[in-house]
Amino acid sequence: MTDTNEMNDASGAPAGAGHGGPKVALVTGGNKGIGLEVARQLASLGMTVMLAARDPHRCEEAVALLRKEDLDVHPVILDVTDQASVSAAAEQVAERPGRLDVLVNNAGISGGLFHLPSKADLDVVRQVFETNLFGVISVTNAMLPLLRRSPAGRVVNVTSGTASLAQMSDPDLPMANLPPAAAYPASKSALNMLTIQYAKELRPEGILVNAAAPGACDTDLIKGVPMKITRTAAQGAAIIVHLATLGPDGPTGAYLHDDGPVPW
Repeated sequence: MTDTNEMNDASGAPAGAGHGGPKVALVTGGNKGIGLEVARQLASLGMTVMLAARDPHRCEEAVALLRKEDLDVHPVILDVTDQASVSAAAEQVAERPGRLDVLVNNAGISGGLFHLPSKADLDVVRQVFETNLFGVISVTNAMLPLLRRSPAGRVVNVTSGTASLAQMSDPDLPMANLPPAAAYPASKSALNMLTIQYAKELRPEGILVNAAAPGACDTDLIKGVPMKITRTAAQGAAIIVHLATLGPDGPTGAYLHDDGPVPW
């Protein structure tokens, strides 16, 4: 995989040098963890980053943190489960900076990593799908008119290795030994299929849509997992940034980790 710090766009120019000025990226759930690192890395490449989060205070704190690093980052208040909030965010981006080159659908919730199917709280399962699947549809559709203005639109859906049916069902692989969970893995498997469908629809327009599996990183999402996690959020962000900066010959409809394709 190409080093994201050396990534060039299709013209051979630095990734930040888009058509008519710096490329613009929107990162949902950008106030902490992997989302914050994606925002940092994309901005470090020279992009203008719209950092989106539900909580205004946390959003502003994250933006202030990255601005201290002399990065071009701006706050967007966005709750992916609230259509009015999504529409307002799209209007904000349309007004300024007026375009969008990269959308990273990173916002996600776990609903409890050990939410047994036989004891599932359907309200919790619905909440997880509202954020992890329906929120992606809502945000993507709202941002598509802006992405279509870009000469090289890119959409990255942040999925999970737990979404892999192959890995979760193979008794010889570690993933199959994880405790059963009703909400999170199912929502991410559905997101993978959604990624394929968007990729099929948008391929003729040159918009590439891929699913990135960042791996198990030491973030709030996996608190309570009974194992030592040493992978950092910055390491997890690398595959997302790679897919956000693909050239025109890059894949679309793919499910990728650092080491390449993840089995569906």
